[in-house]
Amino acid sequence: MKRIAIVGAGAIGGLLAARLEAAGGGVTVVARGANLAALQRDGITLIEPQARRLVPLRAVPSLAECGDIDAILLTVKAHQVAPIAAELGAASARGAVVVTMQNGIPWWYFHRHGGALSDTQLHTVDPGGAIRRSIDPAQVIGSVVYPAAELAAPGVVVWIEGNRFSLAELDGRATERLAALCTRLTDAGFKAPASADLRAELWLKLWGNLSFNPISALTHATLAGI
Repeated sequence: MKRIAIVGAGAIGGLLAARLEAAGGGVTVVARGANLAALQRDGITLIEPQARRLVPLRAVPSLAECGDIDAILLTVKAHQVAPIAAELGAASARGAVVVTMQNGIPWWYFHRHGGALSDTQLHTVDPGGAIRRSIDPAQVIGSVVYPAAELAAPGVVVWIEGNRFSLAELDGRATERLAALCTRLTDAGFKAPASADLRAELWLKLWGNLSFNPISALTHATLAGI
């Protein structure tokens, strides 16, 4: 997992990009607008409680410009996946693993699930099955994202707390590519365990979001404060 593309250089994507590039290089960020301009001009600035560091890296406006890659860390919002599904599918067809890092129930939830509902399509999160038609679930690794971070300005990410990214193959198998991805994230300072039940973790995080987000909206407090 040497060559990694990060699609979506917001708070979480920026955090991953800065740490992964600083730890081993080989990172290309796909961004747009003012964020892309800042990344190309200055690199990414990561602000942590005890340090501030500037990490030069490669940034491009489209996945097609990334070249040969081993993995795509997909850190855009869930509703932004469908518009780029064809690009993701083309990259995965060339061998890249697509690591989904969205909140909520993912489009692939029942794929490689087993049981009576195996391969059921969730049209509520993938209307018309556009994402499923573009991306082979065999090329997907799921994840649950726990860190909290903020995009303070174009190219500037503030890490608040949390270091864990749980990862898993959709059918729960232990594979070399999963182990390689866990190792790459661990080397960058994250906790990156291979989850024994990723779908249960997805529900747990969603439950937490449903419980705490309204309180945060009403009080204007962060999760740490709550």
